[in-house]
Amino acid sequence: MQCEKCNKYRATVHLTEITDGKRSELHLCEACAQKEGVVVKTQPQLGELLNALLSAQKDTTQAPAAVDKLTCPQCGITFKQFRDDCLLGCPNDYQAFAEPLKIIIEKNQAGGSTHCGKVPSRGHARARKQAELMTLRTRLDAAVKNEDYEAAAQLRDRIKKIEQDKD
Repeated sequence: MQCEKCNKYRATVHLTEITDGKRSELHLCEACAQKEGVVVKTQPQLGELLNALLSAQKDTTQAPAAVDKLTCPQCGITFKQFRDDCLLGCPNDYQAFAEPLKIIIEKNQAGGSTHCGKVPSRGHARARKQAELMTLRTRLDAAVKNEDYEAAAQLRDRIKKIEQDKD
């Protein structure tokens, strides 16, 4: 898609505005976006991602006191300080706070905590089917673990249907 301002470069910034229920879109190249005053960040900072995850976590659940007292042996930061400031003290914090961080990430990523990759759109149908089955089975395990039996039954049925379908 070409930039709607200069029609020279590929649009990499896509703005959507909804005013009074009407949606308008603007597609710009990076240079035109900067001229329009749009701030373009090329990569989100890790701190921003963790901040967003923690903000969502703070609204729904409070960490038990024992988790809040977890302390990194290297930098001395507590998990409570991390939750309050949304900043880790050192790389060792990922190990020190592994369990509570995993809970936060799983809660905000629909039960997933590992990246299993993507199948190319032109990929073989069988590979796509296998990838979808793996994702569904992971979600099924999470639903059973969370005792969400209604969702688990729906996932089980979807898995059976996919397995019965021909390639």
